[in-house]
Amino acid sequence: MTEPNTTGSRLQLYLNLIRWDRPEGWLLLLWPSLTALWIASMGSPSWHLLLVFVLGTILMRSAGCCINDVADREFDKHVKRTAQRPVTSGQLSVRQALQFGALLALCAFALVLTTNAVTVVWSFAAVVITIAYPYAKRFVAIPQAVLGIAFSFGIPMAFSAVRGGDLSLVGVWDAVELQAWLMLFSNLFWVLAYDTEYAMVDRDDDLQIGIQTSAITLAHHEVKAIVLFYVLFLISWMALVMPYQLGWPVYVACALAFLQVIWHFQLIKYRNRDNCFKAFRQNHWLCATLFAGVVVGFAFQ
Repeated sequence: MTEPNTTGSRLQLYLNLIRWDRPEGWLLLLWPSLTALWIASMGSPSWHLLLVFVLGTILMRSAGCCINDVADREFDKHVKRTAQRPVTSGQLSVRQALQFGALLALCAFALVLTTNAVTVVWSFAAVVITIAYPYAKRFVAIPQAVLGIAFSFGIPMAFSAVRGGDLSLVGVWDAVELQAWLMLFSNLFWVLAYDTEYAMVDRDDDLQIGIQTSAITLAHHEVKAIVLFYVLFLISWMALVMPYQLGWPVYVACALAFLQVIWHFQLIKYRNRDNCFKAFRQNHWLCATLFAGVVVGFAFQ
């Protein structure tokens, strides 16, 4: 009789914990961060910073999953989609999940240490917001706004990584110009759009549990609100990149992104759970399109 592959089974549990089979989660963080990196460096980011932000994004999103699953383990038991997650089902203990999350966060911090002092300081703020988000659902009517800040914090960090330096020479706030904060605010609309689609999937379960989400708070106006969030994101994003004179690639990217918004509306307008989840999972293509417009625009300058 063959012995079970205990090591392989344990590894699979940890991979499930960080949603390794669903890369769209970290892609939602990656594209805004890389867009900011390209703009801050005027189209010429170093390979070092590119590697730091790609790997750092994957590591921190994975660490965030560990924290989220520990914080939500009692709620997730009552949601069909999440009931079998490793921590919720008891296959991994709270201690194991937190230890693994801490290890991932430390690896991400090691990458940040290779940048500059200003970025290191901002990384602490990013960690605090990441930890706070899972608990926002208990107190905030639209916790997706907190998630929006957490998922957009790579933007000011990208600017500080490119333009920051020694804290004795450059202040923490001085290293992050107004453009970065405006980009963060713009990106917040996109996060509100896609995470409200996500919240629509679990709305019935969340109502029974008693937690708050944007899909519940916005009630029957949620579809219109999602479309409005998308439109505000695209308009504000366009206004922010216009000064860089990137030409036709940006216009093409925005047009393609708008077509994706129309497709998303078609998916969610009847509030079908499977279609709402599909809309959420495909969202990374929208910002990837905008990022491609920025990259091509700088390449043709």
